[in-house]
Amino acid sequence: MDFSLFYFASDERDAGHDRYRMLLDGARFADERGFTAVWTPERHFHPFGAIYPNPAVTAAAVAAVTRRVAVRAGSVVAPLHHPLRIAEEWAMVDNLSGGRAGVSFASGWHAVDFALRPENYQTRRELTVEYAQQVRRLWRGEPMPVTDGVGAATEVRAFPAPVQHDIPIWITSAGGAETFRAAGQIGAGVLTHLLGQNLDDVATKIEAYREAIAERPDADGWPGHVVLMVHTFLGPDDHVRNLVREPLSAYLRSSLGLLLGSQTGTARRIDPSKLRERDIDALVQRAFDRYYDESGLLGTVEKAHHTVERFAKAGVDEVACLIDFGVPADQVMEGLEHLDRLRALTSAETP
Repeated sequence: MDFSLFYFASDERDAGHDRYRMLLDGARFADERGFTAVWTPERHFHPFGAIYPNPAVTAAAVAAVTRRVAVRAGSVVAPLHHPLRIAEEWAMVDNLSGGRAGVSFASGWHAVDFALRPENYQTRRELTVEYAQQVRRLWRGEPMPVTDGVGAATEVRAFPAPVQHDIPIWITSAGGAETFRAAGQIGAGVLTHLLGQNLDDVATKIEAYREAIAERPDADGWPGHVVLMVHTFLGPDDHVRNLVREPLSAYLRSSLGLLLGSQTGTARRIDPSKLRERDIDALVQRAFDRYYDESGLLGTVEKAHHTVERFAKAGVDEVACLIDFGVPADQVMEGLEHLDRLRALTSAETP
């Protein structure tokens, strides 16, 4: 099992000039200890995740303070951007990092985000796969047909030239089985999480993803790559539950309005302002218990070890550890020592 760090902080507290301290300190730690990657997301117009509006910028900062760890977007919301712009920005990151860039493409899920590109909202899922393919071709130096400012048809190439011949890509899935299959069909990895799906659901979708990969004529034995994002904080004893209860509950409460107010898939859109406070408290408590007991790397190394074994059995290749959900930065850095113990323990067991 590979281990990486994932960031998705809420910005509802005043962090002053230290908003990105945990990102950079954690990236240095991951780089020194042999973690696989550092992932940063793209979020807009809401405190939840708000300090990460552009993953290419944060990736450039991570690239500047590291030497070995992969620098990845988790995710670029592809329909909000032109594929040429995505290719340009991440080719810069690839150069700054010496060939360590990677991108997970997401379709986006909140309608307000599409204030940037409202015309792309209805077809966002199809565009995500299309744009991922276009960025691949641009990355390899192929031209793209465009219409210039005076209406003339022409072709352009993206610059600068990247270091890597091919860009490592993933498709981000919030749980849709069709997204898993689409990722397999284009030969991309999958980045997913356990929000709104359990591990058995994920295992079934991973099987469908592997089948789609194997059906590709150019698969060449590559089994694909599945990354699972999970909330993570490890400590020496069972007091971790009390330590993370308040910050994780506040983090989940921050996300609740955004999630309930979004019309995703067949889910019914709910106005959070119409919920009673006790109903919100019950939802947050239920979510906290589920994350702590079943869906996160929360608690001791021994408890987390069993959880990682379950992830591996389900077909997960990499655990992306979301560490910035409200625990103070100094305690997070202490917790990373225990996470590194878990990483070393699972690495020692891998043939």
